[in-house]
Amino acid sequence: AEELNKIIQEKSSVAFELLSEKGKAIFFPKKGILGQTAEAKGTKINATIGAAVEDDGTPMRLEAIASKIDMDPSLVFPYAPSFGRPDIRAKWKSMIYEKNPSLTGVELSLPVVTNALTHGISMAGYMFLDAGDEVIVPDLFWGNYNLTLGHAYGANIVKFNTFKNGGFDLDAFEAKLNEGKIGKKVVILNFPNNPSGYTPTETEQNSIVEIVKAAAEKGNKIVTMTDDAYFGLVYEEGIAKESIFTPLCQLHENVLAVKIDGATKEDYVWGFRVGFITYGMKSADAELYGALEAKTAGAIRGNISNSANISQSLLLEAYSSPEYTAQKASKYAIMKDRYDAVKEALKEEKYKEVFTAIPYNSGYFMCVELADGLNADKVRKVLIEKYSIGLISLGNLLRVAYSAVAATDVQEMFEGIYNACNDCK
Repeated sequence: AEELNKIIQEKSSVAFELLSEKGKAIFFPKKGILGQTAEAKGTKINATIGAAVEDDGTPMRLEAIASKIDMDPSLVFPYAPSFGRPDIRAKWKSMIYEKNPSLTGVELSLPVVTNALTHGISMAGYMFLDAGDEVIVPDLFWGNYNLTLGHAYGANIVKFNTFKNGGFDLDAFEAKLNEGKIGKKVVILNFPNNPSGYTPTETEQNSIVEIVKAAAEKGNKIVTMTDDAYFGLVYEEGIAKESIFTPLCQLHENVLAVKIDGATKEDYVWGFRVGFITYGMKSADAELYGALEAKTAGAIRGNISNSANISQSLLLEAYSSPEYTAQKASKYAIMKDRYDAVKEALKEEKYKEVFTAIPYNSGYFMCVELADGLNADKVRKVLIEKYSIGLISLGNLLRVAYSAVAATDVQEMFEGIYNACNDCK
């Protein structure tokens, strides 16, 4: 830990100051069992690692399992490294550049593999949050932040108003970011947003970045965690296509950008549990990134040991497939059709009597705000019992996961919401 801290302090005192006490104390145990195992790799008789092998040197396995998997056993049954498999880390990094062309020439860390995004957010909390630290989020945010950052690390979730005049509330964000004294600030930016399904316009994204830059120039030291769970699912022109991580990671020496993303929603593999943490910081180099990667891998090692090898192997096979791009485009088209069906259904004027849509343009979700006097949870229960429609109630909002609704069923769904609202009047 002292070695890693020295590197980080020498390369960026800001990055070191942003680390939590746990982040400062953590390290990857390269000199213990893992290091000794690595040194023994290739020996004729290797009795170092806590795994079993067949007499022919291949991984020991049950045929009842192996017979169901058409892959080389070495890609399935052994442990993966705590950092993640080197090949998928390199591939995902190259894909980040492909998806965000403005990153060309910008040096980033090598992504560290997490057990998908919830675990990635948790590990970012481990690295950067102490009890009592504030995490700035919009008031429409994924509730799991409460568990992963609030209950687990004692952080305080502080909220700003999400929307104003049909768009992102830039004034509320700026006010919250600059609230209190100059010092450490932690921000989560989740676009497309869960639950609202909103991604800022290109103009709004530029403004968000300028607000962060101005705060950094005042002397604030800022960690920006970009929760990119739904990255790529943008359905309108003029909406930011690249992750907000792209401008943030090259913005200012006082800003450490942390990209938390993964295959879960991007590649429709919810149960695979493969995510990534990637670091970006202006003027940072490979040595600084290497130290941050080692600390992150140490946190993972002490938390889950490592992510599943088979999931990483399957994804790597998919990314190397000539059919991958076309297949992904076909699934995007289905999602876009469902989004378009929502837009079309909401042209019905009578719906405004009982609910209105809040801004949405991307991702898996959209929300409707119920008229005064209606109770969202009561409406939700009526929808289940009378109309066989399932939604999520959030305060006076109903969250609609149209990602899970066939385009042909969307009109019936909104008609059901309308009728249930009238039933509850």
